[in-house]
Amino acid sequence: MFRRGRQDQLLLHLMIVPGLLLVLVFSYGPMAGLVIAFQDFMPTRGLFGSSWSGFDNFEYIFKLPQFSNVLRNTIWIAVMKIIMGLVAPITMSLLLNEIGKQLVKRSIQTIIYLPHFLSWVILAGIMLDILSPSKGLVNQMMGWFGIKPVFFLGNADWFPYVLVLSDVWKDFGFGTIVYLAALTSINPALYEAAVIDGAGRWKQTWYITLPGMLPVIVLMTTLGIGGILNAGFDQVYNLYSPGVYETGDIIDTLVYRLGLVDFQFGVATAVGLFKSFISFLLISLSYVLAYRFANYRIF
Repeated sequence: MFRRGRQDQLLLHLMIVPGLLLVLVFSYGPMAGLVIAFQDFMPTRGLFGSSWSGFDNFEYIFKLPQFSNVLRNTIWIAVMKIIMGLVAPITMSLLLNEIGKQLVKRSIQTIIYLPHFLSWVILAGIMLDILSPSKGLVNQMMGWFGIKPVFFLGNADWFPYVLVLSDVWKDFGFGTIVYLAALTSINPALYEAAVIDGAGRWKQTWYITLPGMLPVIVLMTTLGIGGILNAGFDQVYNLYSPGVYETGDIIDTLVYRLGLVDFQFGVATAVGLFKSFISFLLISLSYVLAYRFANYRIF
């Protein structure tokens, strides 16, 4: 019996091998290329033929006049996305949980979940049409109230908020399903006891529902903090233009321009390594805070 159990476990472990190989090849294997950050890298010379430059690339990026602004933009946009990425799906999941008719509930779930499956290439085209200053739906509706058209995607003041709202529109359906799943784990007897004690809907939500969802909320927040320097390259690249670099340029788009447009491969790699190092520190800190303040362990 013991031998049979070990054989079953071996088969289960073998099923992990393909996924493990993919991670090793595509996630850990390319890390060898981080040495480029410390080289004056020339593609014709390769990793071993390029001259060693030490920390010159890092000194260069910190002296770039736009680097501090790019870092500030990245953090600001990412923080807004994290906050709205929590508030919107939690609110929607609470509202959907109050709907008794399953057909209506599932229909709404499907509608809000659909944008999650669309790429930013497609959604960027939709956003261009919706926010067009001449024929866009939003500006037409604003015109009904006598408000002048606004070029949302070309206005540096509006652009970060367009990024945040469009990101919420795309992904809050997925978050809603996650939090709805968390709601199913709450013991219904707690609500029955609360009703007997005279608690209304608001108090039930505050003292039972939200605490019951707390582990999932902490997990999603922790994952969000770890990726705080990932403000969304696909989205920004498909929506931004030189006119909004002041408020819309982020680390990933800077890396793209330095590496693939200006061919400064060493500098681009140095920026990427700096970003990864800061993300590592933040996600480590978030794990500690999650355990200390919510008594929640991810691992």
